[in-house]
Amino acid sequence: MAFTRRDVFINFIWKLAERSGSQVISFVVTIILARLLMPSDYGTVALVMVFLTILQVFADSGFGVALIQKKDADDVDFSSVFYINVAIGCLLYAIMWGMAPLIASFYQMPDLVALVRVMSLVLLINSLRNVQQAYVSKHMIFKRFFYATLGASIVSAVVGISMAYLGFGVWALVAQQLTNNAIGTAILWFTVKWRPKLICSLERLKGLFSFGWKMLSSALLDTGYQQLWQLIIGKLYSPADLAFFNQGQKFPNLIVTNINASIDSILLPTMASEQDHRERVRDMTRRAIKTSIFIMAPMMMVLAFSSTNVVTLVLTEKWLPCVPFLCIFCINYMFWPVHTANLNAINALGRSDIFLKLEIIKKVVGLSVLFFTMQYGVMTMAYGMLLTGVLSQIINSWPNRKLLGYGYLHQLRDLLPSIVLAVVSGVAAYGIGMMQLPIHLALVITLQVIVGAVTYLALSYLFRIDSLLYLFQAIKPIVVRKLG
Repeated sequence: MAFTRRDVFINFIWKLAERSGSQVISFVVTIILARLLMPSDYGTVALVMVFLTILQVFADSGFGVALIQKKDADDVDFSSVFYINVAIGCLLYAIMWGMAPLIASFYQMPDLVALVRVMSLVLLINSLRNVQQAYVSKHMIFKRFFYATLGASIVSAVVGISMAYLGFGVWALVAQQLTNNAIGTAILWFTVKWRPKLICSLERLKGLFSFGWKMLSSALLDTGYQQLWQLIIGKLYSPADLAFFNQGQKFPNLIVTNINASIDSILLPTMASEQDHRERVRDMTRRAIKTSIFIMAPMMMVLAFSSTNVVTLVLTEKWLPCVPFLCIFCINYMFWPVHTANLNAINALGRSDIFLKLEIIKKVVGLSVLFFTMQYGVMTMAYGMLLTGVLSQIINSWPNRKLLGYGYLHQLRDLLPSIVLAVVSGVAAYGIGMMQLPIHLALVITLQVIVGAVTYLALSYLFRIDSLLYLFQAIKPIVVRKLG
């Protein structure tokens, strides 16, 4: 099925609204919980999430992306994947139940046994949701995600904050996560009309798996690699160190996930619908990179240059050790759209084999950096992750030099104008913070954001950055239609 420009933009807005609403709620909850709980509580949950995040990749098994990529996927395909996902979810939960004592022994924390067994329920819950998510993405009905995510975020926020206030400590975080997944799954089932039929075709599963196993392997490599950093920090250093590292990621992640996840969800089905026209895929890739960097770069730079004030206000001074990590991850996350656009183009063309090869190369490079830096402290590891991110950009873009005629040097020329202007806007915001104005810190941060944004938009207009005009042209018809 082909999607019009209007379909793409409207669904992008719905996806962005879903992610933004969820992250605003998450941001508020983070502020409250960070004041009620200790950094070690967050670190303890992060230790368990190392294993759950890896196993969650198995719960999808690569079938979700395969369903989206397949042109003629029908009820037989969706139903077959649903049943296999549920079976895998049950198996994975049983594995985590049995592994709980071993995980507790590894970290030398006996209390982790109960925590692992309860948190692992997310594997069962999410196995019921994976195919519904693929169906929504396949048919570009992202309004359903909006209802599910917002409803789940609100209910889980109430549960988490209430339990933290009552003194449940780390269990408040566990309850919040379980509630979020359960409510989100329930709402998605209520709002999406698709239901599994009593059919399961091994032949269809084999066909989907021929594409999906490469995606599964790639996801396992990426997720395992990301969680290995967490595992090593948790093992070699303290839970508090892990909490500061994670909290430094959380702030830029709150912003980037909104935009990048929205772009990611829209790009694959849109590109897949045009997979027989490579010039169109190339144009989509270029536009996605230029527009998303135009939006992402100033946000990351203003946040980095305002990070000390933001952390002090939002999390209090006990979290200030996370500021250097926050700045490093702002730079790293700023380039996520480059990864997203390049990889989605490769997947849309059905080249999951190239996707897997890229993951193997990136992980060899990343593991080399990890094993070299881990002996020098958590901060050195963070710089190593930044270096790996830069190298990964080049690796991800390399195949598209031939597939689409759009290599990294071309992409870099498209990126640089927005990045340079973003750095200037960040410096302007930093200057406001250095003035030591006799006003409340919240007003200082607000002023930093306003000055950074105005500086960026003014310079973009002055230098005729085409992404500004593109966004204006895309939004204008919708605004006119609403006002009319």
